[in-house]
Amino acid sequence: MKYASQAVAKPYFIFAIMLFVGQILFGLIIGMQYVIGDFLFPEIPFNVARMVHTNLLIVWLLFGFMGASYFLVPEESETELYSPLLAKILFWVFAAAGVATILGYLLVPYARLAEMTGNDLLPTMGREFLEQPTITKIGIVIVCLGFLFNIVMTVLKGRKTVVTMILIMGLAGLSLLFLFSFVNPDNLVLDKFYWWWVVHLWVEGVWELILASILAFILIKTTGVDREIIEKWLYVIIAMALITGIIGTGHHYFWIGTPEYWQLWGSIFSAMEPIPFFMMTVYAFNIYNQRKREHPNKAAVLWALGTSVMAFLGAGVWGFLHTLAPVNYYTHGTQITAAHGHMAFYGAYVMIVLAIISYAMPLIRGKAAANSNQAQVWEMWSFWLMTVSMVFITLFLTGAGILQTWLQRVSDTPMSFMATQDQLQIFYWLREIAGAVFLIGLVVYLISFFIKGDEEASA
Repeated sequence: MKYASQAVAKPYFIFAIMLFVGQILFGLIIGMQYVIGDFLFPEIPFNVARMVHTNLLIVWLLFGFMGASYFLVPEESETELYSPLLAKILFWVFAAAGVATILGYLLVPYARLAEMTGNDLLPTMGREFLEQPTITKIGIVIVCLGFLFNIVMTVLKGRKTVVTMILIMGLAGLSLLFLFSFVNPDNLVLDKFYWWWVVHLWVEGVWELILASILAFILIKTTGVDREIIEKWLYVIIAMALITGIIGTGHHYFWIGTPEYWQLWGSIFSAMEPIPFFMMTVYAFNIYNQRKREHPNKAAVLWALGTSVMAFLGAGVWGFLHTLAPVNYYTHGTQITAAHGHMAFYGAYVMIVLAIISYAMPLIRGKAAANSNQAQVWEMWSFWLMTVSMVFITLFLTGAGILQTWLQRVSDTPMSFMATQDQLQIFYWLREIAGAVFLIGLVVYLISFFIKGDEEASA
């Protein structure tokens, strides 16, 4: 670690992993509720468990992005963070708001929570992924803007690099687009139209810029390849990501009452969305093959390379499977959507956050460049346990989705929704088993940070 202020990333990383554990536990709960309908009912109803599962995903990734930014920006800018104190204050504000919101979901009926938090004054609640109380949303905006201010001021007083410029573009887009969570028209079509401006343009637009900048930083540090080579790749990748991602929003507009031309535009540009992810895979392995040194932190390199592959498979291949309007007509809202969502989020965002934590934490904790070899062996085992189990989760959900589409929507004698669900039980049980293995992998990841080897790896 070159700059003392990089240490402010540590609590962000630790809290992110804590929330990640919570997310997986609630994922297992709702997976069990698919096969045992009254599991933990009425203490934790399905709708509440799912809300906690998805909200924890978003919040812990935001903590991860913030920690990554606080770590890499001082090093890229060659200057201390503008205000470490502001970073610490925003951490506690965000952490308190996040914990209070999750406790609110679990302990207070949702309608009562809406009354208590002023939703009548500015209605924003009740929409998937944006269930947060209005006051929590306001808090998120304040935290994001304060965080963005801190990062921008740091960059302005130091060296400007392509990595930090792309990161700031992504963070600015993240902050700006979240404002559309406050747009809640009475018309359901308009509501969904703007809702996707947060949900889609975050994960298939500006978050990709954050992903690309973090991946570039890790590759620069671990391979020793000339910065100019990596930057040229970055320009092309983010240009393709923005072009396809922004217009590709149209693939969410197929069946919600928007004009018919979105079926053409949405199909064309969303079909192109795998291109930047494929380019990212080629880019990562190309840079790795050109490496000028063997970095001692082999686990971080594994996470970085794994990110590019799994992001291409999850966001690219599985996204393409059901993105064309004539296909989506039958598959929309089935378990095929869930299969895509699980692998895409894991591949593109979970893995890159774990990669930067894997790279940064040994340095923050005062080690030369990496954890001990024994610790890295544990961590690489966690990589394979989580990644392989996520592949199986995706395959089982895909199987469930294909059967669901056939039985419920294509068959000459279509079955009702619940009758169809009974036929999918084997896939749901297998998905639950794979999810348990994923949790084991996450526990192994946590253990790896406490393993002390005979010798610490050195740079």
